[in-house]
Amino acid sequence: MYDSDKRKLLSGLSHGAIFFSATLVSIGIPIAILLVSDDPVVKDNAKESLNFHINLYIYGAVAGILIWVLIGFPLLVLLGIISWVMPILAIVKILADPDQPYRYPFIFRLV
Repeated sequence: MYDSDKRKLLSGLSHGAIFFSATLVSIGIPIAILLVSDDPVVKDNAKESLNFHINLYIYGAVAGILIWVLIGFPLLVLLGIISWVMPILAIVKILADPDQPYRYPFIFRLV
């Protein structure tokens, strides 16, 4: 059996990495947790967090390109809101049920 407190901490840290920095640090923390941990739930949470952060970069690039069409700015605002709300929901879900990995809706799972 894996330690529940350690599972909550590492899973929450991987989802909350976006709050430390929106640069490559937000991807580096889940990658480090993925490589260090041997807990399958923590690994699933790190992969899901990594996929979410990569998706945010892709959606941001698309919205940045669409800024010339005047629809990009509202998309960037929506993306900013989503990048704050979804990790908070993930952390709350992880703390409530640490034995289940959190799955973000509407993302491409690349990892």
